[in-house]
Amino acid sequence: MSYLLPHLHTGWAVDQAVLAGEERLVINRFGHDWDETCMQMDEVLASVAETIKNFAVIYLVDITEVLDFNTMYELYDPSTIMFFFRNKHIMIDLGTENNNKINWALKDKQEFIDIVETVYSGARKGHGLVIAPKDYSTKYRY
Repeated sequence: MSYLLPHLHTGWAVDQAVLAGEERLVINRFGHDWDETCMQMDEVLASVAETIKNFAVIYLVDITEVLDFNTMYELYDPSTIMFFFRNKHIMIDLGTENNNKINWALKDKQEFIDIVETVYSGARKGHGLVIAPKDYSTKYRY
């Protein structure tokens, strides 16, 4: 399903995508295109892209091809989702210790749409950190 989403092949292209998203939320999925976790996440991203196209755009970036951001954003996980709005990285408090990114595959489409709507709403209000609609800390999973 990842063939349905735009791929960015250079660091310059990633920067331009973030700069060009003036009034829309830019969602970058960093990861390995061949990894199973990325493929699961890409399936969710491709299925929600049409739903959120009025306020968000999704780009895929292969971290083995574009190495420019690996150290800066600590991109070591198989799949990482990051949010940008008006050339600013938007952090999200998911109940985990890492507020910079989502580094696991979300399998529920509505859950991802809820996160994107929350991030977009908070970013439009000028918040650099937004609180996720659901707590993803491990203490609530058992």
